[in-house]
Amino acid sequence: MFFGNQKFLVAGMSKSGAASTDFLLKRGAVVYMYDDIEDAAVRNTVRELAARGANVLPRGGVAAAVDECDVLVLSPGIPIDHELPVAFRKKGKRIIGEAELGCLYLRAALVAVTGTNGKTTTVTMIDEVLRAAGFSSCACGNIGLPITAKADELDYKDIAVAEISSFQLETLSSIRPHVAVVTNIAEDHLNRHYNMENYVFLKSKLLRNMRESEFAVLNYDDGRVREFAKNARCPVRWFSVRERVKGAYLYEGGLYFENEKIMDAADLSLKGEHNVKNALAAICACKLLGAESKTVGEALAKMKGVKHRIQTVAEIGGVTYIDDSKGTNVDATLTAVGCMQSDTVLLLGGKDKGYDYDALFEKLKGSRAVHAVLYGENRFKLLGSAVKSGYTQVTLCADFALAVRIASMTARSGQCVLLSPASSSFDMFSGYEERGEKFCEIVAGLGSGENAEYAQERVE
Repeated sequence: MFFGNQKFLVAGMSKSGAASTDFLLKRGAVVYMYDDIEDAAVRNTVRELAARGANVLPRGGVAAAVDECDVLVLSPGIPIDHELPVAFRKKGKRIIGEAELGCLYLRAALVAVTGTNGKTTTVTMIDEVLRAAGFSSCACGNIGLPITAKADELDYKDIAVAEISSFQLETLSSIRPHVAVVTNIAEDHLNRHYNMENYVFLKSKLLRNMRESEFAVLNYDDGRVREFAKNARCPVRWFSVRERVKGAYLYEGGLYFENEKIMDAADLSLKGEHNVKNALAAICACKLLGAESKTVGEALAKMKGVKHRIQTVAEIGGVTYIDDSKGTNVDATLTAVGCMQSDTVLLLGGKDKGYDYDALFEKLKGSRAVHAVLYGENRFKLLGSAVKSGYTQVTLCADFALAVRIASMTARSGQCVLLSPASSSFDMFSGYEERGEKFCEIVAGLGSGENAEYAQERVE
């Protein structure tokens, strides 16, 4: 791309769109900005970038922009079948994503992590281990820091550890990681990708450009992920909690890489089998990059948890409140419920992602989830699956704040209230982060004033 004589339309003005616009403006490009959501954050972003020379697309100006602009830069929140990319495609014009733009100009070595669950934790583990080992590492991508925001800063000696989502992979074709990690694949985002075949194909795109000098780190225990090795043109290393594989594995309570013990699983700071899997993926990636085994083990033993992922918020009136707002699909929620050590009131709901919830409620019947409070846009669909499965301990309400308060009144001393919605947050919130912060805010309110007095009376 020659930035001097092409015009760019950036669609979606949240973090990714703002980073793309900044990236293009620094290169002297003519940039137009578009977003069909006009909240305060978007308005502020657009105003700041307009002051630096970006053009605000006027109402009704989309058709003219499609004719005038040469390249459409899509933020991951906008699907490839949205009317805007469809119009660009009909005109035979180029469509790229924010991550694609960043990868095209990234000088740093890239470690890319995708999968349905565990991406953020695995990226954080890899980044912290590499930093402890003396590497210049930066966690970016879908973790909250767009690749375009760091592309100019990172140099050849640096390592970018990027979380890559299926949304980004829709428009990501040039990515070529030195190490690509696939954590697992379960049903997710079917409202956007239509079926599992499309979803699995998108995940496999991460490995498409890799050759003999790179490495794929794949989950041996996941049948769908294991299939990726058949078409991989690069060497494959595995991680497994079941088998002694070529790569990283769990054996007799220890975490090993290539027959070398790295640490005891019990020494991991993050508990649960899902975090053992994440740690094995991180161990494999970091060892392939040259990290010393002792440093790897010490860093993983010290690591703190990822925000909004099975994170204890408070204990009020004997009830423990746990934020797992990042649990946006059935598999993630079941993992969180499996980690509960006491009876739990579960908060479920949000924006539907295109799958049914029958399997969720079937498995909840044998779990520590003794009650579910259903809220949000998909509450009636959740209720239908609960009834079909015979899971009868449910409460139905529309509002998130009310749902949290109902959960607090339902839980008894010694029990937990777990926010793990098995749903997207976009019916009420800008993302799972905002939902998690709102949960923490409401819980904090339960510990003061009349709510605290009520909690005390209930416990007594």
